[in-house]
Amino acid sequence: MLSWKGSGGQGALQGLRIIEIASIGPGPFCAMMLADHGAEVIRIERPGDPFGTAAPLGDRDVLLRSRAAHVLDLKDPAVIAAVRALARDADGLIEGFRPGVMERLGLGPALLLADNPRLVYGRMTGWGQAGPLAPRAGHDINYIARAGNLHGYGRAGGKPTPPINAVGDFGGGGMMLAFGMLAGVMAARRTGQGQVIDCAMVDGAGLIGAMTWSFLAQGQWADERGVNLLDSGAPFYDSYETADGRHVAIGALEPQFYALLLDRLGLTDDPLFARQHDRATWPAMRARLEELFRSRSRDDWTAIFEDCDACFAPVLSLAEAPLDPHSQVRAAFIDVGGHVQPAPAPRFSATPASPPSAGWLDQ
Repeated sequence: MLSWKGSGGQGALQGLRIIEIASIGPGPFCAMMLADHGAEVIRIERPGDPFGTAAPLGDRDVLLRSRAAHVLDLKDPAVIAAVRALARDADGLIEGFRPGVMERLGLGPALLLADNPRLVYGRMTGWGQAGPLAPRAGHDINYIARAGNLHGYGRAGGKPTPPINAVGDFGGGGMMLAFGMLAGVMAARRTGQGQVIDCAMVDGAGLIGAMTWSFLAQGQWADERGVNLLDSGAPFYDSYETADGRHVAIGALEPQFYALLLDRLGLTDDPLFARQHDRATWPAMRARLEELFRSRSRDDWTAIFEDCDACFAPVLSLAEAPLDPHSQVRAAFIDVGGHVQPAPAPRFSATPASPPSAGWLDQ
């Protein structure tokens, strides 16, 4: 029913074998990253999975690329036996159920590690395997709220604004699980001993905020929104509307970059901008910058700043980003099955990733 068929591509992880018990968001993102870089990943989906490879738009789901999927009923004892057999020759398994579900299915870590002592068993949850919230439901916005991140996202005087679901699901979840799986595999290959990776999005979100916690400890961060250096409080680290209703982003933090910003804006001799970090002048500085950036189109400003280190960028839409000259030179976006999506990252000089393929059903 299930077997390793050498479906992994080329890349730094060639030869790595991972079982993915289908979930949504961070779990498949982790599996995608591993598959992108050469791991052989077998995905097991439940029948009728609305987020699965067999779903009507499954071929357009970037997170499902570069690996085979099997639609199997995990309530069937024969399927459970087949998965256990597959796990005996796997390096790792990742799952995204609430605590206890895999144990009830007969695929818990105690059983699988007894079958294969070097197995790395990755558990992706919002709240972790222990704690009062462990059995509860949640989404990215809830995890980053409890971790302290969401409190800092938004404008001064406004309500917290979620950064889509990048921080909890993907930065603190899927990316953290990918790191944990590879670290676990390295340890297993050194010691012969596998282990369980308890990857909780609430933990990972907190860790993503490490620099903010540093600033707070150093007395350089106020525990409120929109008043700090990197949260839109500083007028030289923010986005501005342009004459055509689009936006530009500036991040001229260091004095040499700030000087270049002022030069291109014609503000070098303006006394209002003479003391970059004088917070008393920030409201007036911001008002002046808002007025100035609204005087030209986004593309006009891009032409003015394109050849200097003022830390300027046009704010591009999803439709525009793949057409950006820098992205085109780097082939940062690719076409997979007729759909544009981000290319694998990071880039390896000696073991580059294979071009991704759309996910496929292996019956």
